[in-house]
Amino acid sequence: MANAYARALRKNLTPQESKPWVKLRALKPLGFHFRRQAPIKHIIVDFVSFRECQVIEVDGGQHNFDEAARRDEARDAFLRGEGFRALEFRGGSESGGSDGDYRDRIGHPTRPA
Repeated sequence: MANAYARALRKNLTPQESKPWVKLRALKPLGFHFRRQAPIKHIIVDFVSFRECQVIEVDGGQHNFDEAARRDEARDAFLRGEGFRALEFRGGSESGGSDGDYRDRIGHPTRPA
């Protein structure tokens, strides 16, 4: 069920998700490989590098409310328990930045492919 839902989400990226996806794909020649809208057990994350155990979530304004913030905290705790680091881009911050900014925020040095 999660795989089918993730597949549908991949076909309909939001504008907020499209911009970082283009930037993350540009990091592939440097050895970074991200998947978009990928399931990790019962959670579908926006972007993930399984090799680096790095998750990137693009959270819009709806995540500023208490209930959504609690769900985000539970999601992040689950992901940490699975060995992933979670990085969140909130409220439009995902629209800017260069490829180097994304690489720096991910927290890995440049490396050959």
